Amino acid sequence: MTLEVSTPALLFPAISLLFLSYTNRFLHLSALIRQLYRDWQEKEEETLMAQITNLRKRLILIRWMQFLGAVSLFLCVGSMVSVMASWQQGAQVCFWAALVLMGGSLACLMVEVWISGGALRIMLSELEDRQ
Repeated sequence: MTLEVSTPALLFPAISLLFLSYTNRFLHLSALIRQLYRDWQEKEEETLMAQITNLRKRLILIRWMQFLGAVSLFLCVGSMVSVMASWQQGAQVCFWAALVLMGGSLACLMVEVWISGGALRIMLSELEDRQ
């Protein structure tokens, strides 16, 4: 298989959109954690701490999503440079590694989405307990 410069370049728009999504998730969670922390300082309810713990896990995953995506983007650049330097083997290795890391980033996203339902389950269980 021979790579052309345009092949790794195809990942650039996808990575940009993913980073926008990841950043929005991070900013939303940061604001939510700050609000929950203020609420916890006032009320010190177990439910609030459970939600904060859930959000901590999600933030860790978002950091990994961003890190893996950034390394994937860096490897795409490495692949493009390798193609331009006529080093096909290096280009292929970098491109494959970029694809694997992008897959890892997406896997973290799937886990984070799954965990995000946990905060809602915590709130729903609190509502059910009060009835």
